[in-house]
Amino acid sequence: MTDQPQTDSSSNVAEFSVSEISGALKRMVEDAFGHVRVRGEVSGYRGPHSSGHAYFALKDDRARMEAVIWRGVFSKLKFLPQEGLEIIATGKLTTYPGSSKYQIVIESIEPAGAGALMALLEERKRKLAAEGLFDDARKRALPYMPRVIGVVTSPTGAVIRDIIHRISDRFPVHVIVWPVRVQGETTGDEVSAAVRGFNTISESTGLPRPDVLIVARGGGSLEDLWGFNDEAVVRAVAASEIPVISAVGHETDWTLIDLVADRRAPTPTGAAEMAVPVKADLEAAVARLSARLKGAISREGERKRQALRSLARALPSADQLLALPRRRFDEAASRLGRALTAATQRKRLTFNALRLSPATLERRLAETGRRAALSGERLPGVFLAMVRGQRNRFDRDAARITPAALNQRIAHGRERLKVIEHRSDMLIATRLERAGQKRTQAERLLETLSYRAVLDRGFALVRGPDSEPLKRASDIQPGLELQIEFADGSTRAIAAGDGHKSPPPPRAPKSAPPKKQDQGSLF
Repeated sequence: MTDQPQTDSSSNVAEFSVSEISGALKRMVEDAFGHVRVRGEVSGYRGPHSSGHAYFALKDDRARMEAVIWRGVFSKLKFLPQEGLEIIATGKLTTYPGSSKYQIVIESIEPAGAGALMALLEERKRKLAAEGLFDDARKRALPYMPRVIGVVTSPTGAVIRDIIHRISDRFPVHVIVWPVRVQGETTGDEVSAAVRGFNTISESTGLPRPDVLIVARGGGSLEDLWGFNDEAVVRAVAASEIPVISAVGHETDWTLIDLVADRRAPTPTGAAEMAVPVKADLEAAVARLSARLKGAISREGERKRQALRSLARALPSADQLLALPRRRFDEAASRLGRALTAATQRKRLTFNALRLSPATLERRLAETGRRAALSGERLPGVFLAMVRGQRNRFDRDAARITPAALNQRIAHGRERLKVIEHRSDMLIATRLERAGQKRTQAERLLETLSYRAVLDRGFALVRGPDSEPLKRASDIQPGLELQIEFADGSTRAIAAGDGHKSPPPPRAPKSAPPKKQDQGSLF
């Protein structure tokens, strides 16, 4: 059953309810316009509502339109609305029956023209610079000879071919390409994911970890390069543990990734030249160094041979070295026969003088037995005497080692310790008193010699800008900033115009150097 407009009995004009009129207008507006692109300035934007939706208005110099961004769309927007920013909003025009207003339900936003993009870029640049992401101190040096190079760019463009061709010509190394879109709304997310992905490569992944990264793209307009101004890309490059070379656009183009990267290349080909050295130059340098090393070794060997020949000429011959030892050997050999004959004769005379016989041996054995028996008889008495002496000594020591004797020695030691402590306290007090007297005398002497005593008599000390005292009027130039110190403080002054300068003191005539005194003179 459908609602039919009611007719007044006194008139044939159809009657509609408010809801019917509002619904009809809603259908008419949505059918007539559908998706539209509206250009205007953001007004009344206060950020997303607690529900996640955003409500604001678009206006120009003559009209105003309400706008809404639903929560699901707001989280996916590439550019967020900002108060006063001129944008181009794409969405569906509809009405809101609750307040009889028409509005645009925004699905995407883009800045209106290069001016708005540049304003947004400058604001983002200031924000990231304040965080220190562009500081030169955090940038790292590139490896001189990388083994693996990671390239983040489009796999189908001319950029990757130029980079690979240039690397192959200069120094062929392993190149890993992470394919990304270099233009469009997904560029920032894909490039940042590629940089983070290269940093997560390790030995466990089965891929070689790059030593340096190249983020490259050909030239284009500001809108074409906008994906490389994405905040996510800048933060991913800043957090990269692998050094990054930025090669986005031509030399005149710049993006935020150029400011945060460790090195900026004017072109993708220039990035390849920065990443690797020239193999031919390295081979030539190695050849030069090798030739220099061989020459140095040859010259050093020749110098050593010449030094050896010079030393050999200075050394005496073998006959000269062995002449004296040979003569001494001959003389000793000639004396050896006579010495053996003489020694044999002495031994024979000594042996004959002994006159050994059985009777002599028996006599010596009997004498030795008597001495042994005598010693055996004396041994018990000597042993008993020794025991008695040790026992007497032990008794004397035991008599002296008693509790009374120990207490007496302890008391005597305590008395001596008290005397020493008293003398130590007196000595410390005396030395402190002497040190205090010396300090008082030094303070009095310091007060006597200090220039402040002169200031108390009405004088003043004039210093220059370097705080050095000015001793002559000739040292003061007009307009010179002076610091004048009085007894109660100091003040600053500026030297006036020409004054009466005292003539400089006459120079003392140069005297002839003193003659050297005689060694015997005392004065």
